[in-house]
Amino acid sequence: MALARDRAELIGLQAVAWLAANDELLPVFQGASGASEDDFRQGLSDPDFQGSVLDFLLMDDAWVIAFCDAQSLAYDLPKQARAMLPGGDQVHWT
Repeated sequence: MALARDRAELIGLQAVAWLAANDELLPVFQGASGASEDDFRQGLSDPDFQGSVLDFLLMDDAWVIAFCDAQSLAYDLPKQARAMLPGGDQVHWT
């Protein structure tokens, strides 16, 4: 069953807030993306920014597990949420 868009945005919002509070991982994201503290404040309700945070988290299983454990989410929900946010469509080359 596909995740509803509003649920995907809620998970995206949770991911942004979780990352903003993660003192170890936040600088890694900021260094890789160039995002500032202001970008985080403005990006809280921006599905594009939420998608970029989920893209980042999905790069490492340990990050997904830590986020999901902190939010009491199933481990597959970040990927499902990412698919529902802007830019989350998978490219099919065939």
